Amino acid sequence: MSLAIIAVVCGLILLVWSADRFVTGAACMAEHLGMPPLLIGMVVVGFGTSAPEMVVSVLASVQGNPGIALGNAYGSNITNIALILGLTALISPIAVRSQVLRKELPLLVLVTGLAGWQLYDGELSRMDAVVLLLVFAALMAWIIQHGLRRKRDHLGDEVTSAMSDQAMSLQQASFTLVLGLVLLIVSSRVLVWGAVEIAHSLGISDLIIGLTIIAIGTSLPELASSVIAARRGKHDIALGNILGSNIFNTLAVVGIAGSIHPLTVAAEVFSRDLLVMAALTVSLFVIGYGFRGPGTGRINRIEAALLLLAYLLYLVYLFFSIT
Repeated sequence: MSLAIIAVVCGLILLVWSADRFVTGAACMAEHLGMPPLLIGMVVVGFGTSAPEMVVSVLASVQGNPGIALGNAYGSNITNIALILGLTALISPIAVRSQVLRKELPLLVLVTGLAGWQLYDGELSRMDAVVLLLVFAALMAWIIQHGLRRKRDHLGDEVTSAMSDQAMSLQQASFTLVLGLVLLIVSSRVLVWGAVEIAHSLGISDLIIGLTIIAIGTSLPELASSVIAARRGKHDIALGNILGSNIFNTLAVVGIAGSIHPLTVAAEVFSRDLLVMAALTVSLFVIGYGFRGPGTGRINRIEAALLLLAYLLYLVYLFFSIT
């Protein structure tokens, strides 16, 4: 099992580095191609940080490990909100100023509700997966439409400022993008192999491994980008990373994995993991939307601490469920 542990550690390290290269290269290339900053923030950065989840879940589904595929997607959503957003807001409270993000918050709640409705019967069929992908395509069309309008938005302003700090030529951006993608695939294969071997050796289900080790590992790019953005005062980028990633995970990652290999869903996925994900999503909507008026959405340190506590309690519950 020692080789499997080494594979997981090395896979995670390479995964985080390659994901950062992939997102940076994609964002710089999009800028060279004339994509509006708001669209880069909503699509390239927000969804690009979910590339690790997508590659890992697709590989796991192809290899016949549906527990890892589903656990990775939903576990990453839980980790993104409770752990990553909690840590980020604890370091620097997050003010939600972008009107675009305030529209994405209720959309994420609706998307989570759709996921719950589909999993209620204990399976994710190919038809369910197609529905998820169609909803994702419709959402992408809406996001692109908003991004192309070039209206002034705090998220777009923050992306413009961030892009000026990491300028590179088109050739450099292309090389960085390709290098990041190739290493992302390689590291994901190593990570999935090591995780499956560890799970089998310890008698732990693929689902638990997907919900914990792999979910935390594939969410590290979001942690790095969100913490850095928050420390620099770019709060909307920090939140945008989480919202974009969770929408992408719920719709595209699960949809692609399910279309490759229909997923049989364990009862605890609905009664435990999906309910936790839904509760955290609704909580994020309530504290981040700003019901008192425009510009009032804010995640303070007390709320951040509560999110971290919720994540700790979830991990404890998972631990006792396997002992």
